[in-house]
Amino acid sequence: MAGPGILDLNPELLAAAAESKAWPFEEAKKIITRYAKSGLPDTVLFETGYGPSGLPHIGTFGEVARTTMVRHAFRVLTKDKVKTRLLCFSDDMDGMRKIPDNVPDKAFLEPYLHRPLTAVPNPFGGNYESFGHHNNAMLRRFLDTFGFDYEFASATDYYKSGRFDEVLLRAAERYDDIMKVMLPTLGAERQATYSPFLPISPKSGRVLYVPMKHVDAKAGTVTFDDEGTETTLAVTGGAVKMQWKPDFGMRWAALGVDFEMFGKDHQTNAPIYDRICEILGGRAPEHFVYELFLDEGGQKISKSKGNGLTIDEWLTYAPTESLGLYMYQKPRVAKKLYFDVIPRAVEEYYTFLSAYPHQDWKNRLGNPVWHMHNGNPPAIDLAVPFSLLLNLVSASNAQNKDVLWGFISRYAPGATPEKNPELDRLTGYAIRYFEDFVKPSKVYRAPDDVERDALAKLSEALAGLQSGASGEAIQTATLNVARKIERYQDHAKQSPEGGPGVSVAFFQMIYQVLIGQERGPRFGSFAALYGIAETRALIEQALAGQLAA
Repeated sequence: MAGPGILDLNPELLAAAAESKAWPFEEAKKIITRYAKSGLPDTVLFETGYGPSGLPHIGTFGEVARTTMVRHAFRVLTKDKVKTRLLCFSDDMDGMRKIPDNVPDKAFLEPYLHRPLTAVPNPFGGNYESFGHHNNAMLRRFLDTFGFDYEFASATDYYKSGRFDEVLLRAAERYDDIMKVMLPTLGAERQATYSPFLPISPKSGRVLYVPMKHVDAKAGTVTFDDEGTETTLAVTGGAVKMQWKPDFGMRWAALGVDFEMFGKDHQTNAPIYDRICEILGGRAPEHFVYELFLDEGGQKISKSKGNGLTIDEWLTYAPTESLGLYMYQKPRVAKKLYFDVIPRAVEEYYTFLSAYPHQDWKNRLGNPVWHMHNGNPPAIDLAVPFSLLLNLVSASNAQNKDVLWGFISRYAPGATPEKNPELDRLTGYAIRYFEDFVKPSKVYRAPDDVERDALAKLSEALAGLQSGASGEAIQTATLNVARKIERYQDHAKQSPEGGPGVSVAFFQMIYQVLIGQERGPRFGSFAALYGIAETRALIEQALAGQLAA
């Protein structure tokens, strides 16, 4: 996920990029088409938005990751002849409309409701100037961890420094045009009090949602009631900010944004943002609308609620690259974001990574790892997949890496933590994930008479194999046992020998009885890693009633 570097621009890559249907290329092509008549500018500006009303969550990171992928695709398509910038903009001048659920002391923040987030004291401790400054720092920390190339921007800084003054004065001049766009979108009660300008009260310091008594375009001021006192403020210098919908369009016009993506909850408002941008003299950027992330219960994840996974929680149990993959895949499909998705994301990342060197350029550009690593995926070959590591931890109840490496080094002679640092990293993740999520929910069940007979025959078949038998040999022996038991014969499919195939129920039974889980990886691969003698010992424990006790 690192920032721009030297690009691989060989002819085969460029030809494949021109034809690629991968979504980052599709979005990048929209930007090129945007300038088809005028020619590309010196610099193209990509922007992402962040509302620091709560601690940043993975969805916030997703915007930056996905925008970075589009930015990289654009650089390839333009042969890196156009400069690009990525601006991560924080709406930290917004008023704190409610107190987040995940702050240490909610009562501490109550007196500061409706004040700009950068004027709310920091409840988390440390040396941060405000609640908004703290949350901004948390976002930057994570983006820096991933090596993103970006510029951070604070709404408070931009308003107060005068960066928006020219367009804010234009908004005062074109106040009626903005109101014509906004009022039809509001109910009658809201129409009566609505103003695109939100003054910051000189009395209370709060962001005021009050109607304007007068807008003086020539003087660049607005007049309103502030707790019974008629007050006039300049629209410049940070004394006033804009409502969030006009603010989108104002910012695009002021900064000249070319591309911004946002969640589906903004989709119906996008035409409003665009129109206001145009009223204020700008050109609306290209958009990409992504689906929302959901928590385990199917609810939208929220910074203020703190539901769903946090950034730090994901990184406790999986490498950062797995999160990058999760962001790349199917951005227009709503996805649940909770702990159960982590193992699959890890497994799929390394699967894509192992396939990459063997692919032609067309398929490489459709491979997520090319986009995640800015065209330079690392060369990593794992001796043991993550799913197998998880099941090895589960079967062995390993509590430290040394135990796991005892199995790994026997399964893959020559593999060591020093020679295989990526695999060593994954052993730590596997142990933590097992301890926190798998172990508490493990439920072994006792085998019935048919299952006891099947397991006894499986143990006997394993005894007939050499101690170092391959996973394929173990899998074949296991299938041969299942094919001879009526319960596990699947007559809807054929075995290689021409008889009935094997039902998945057989392998489900093995994992339920031996591992205490509903599913697992290919049994032959697991037994080869765990060891034939150790697998037979598990079977003996199950038959003796020691596992389900």
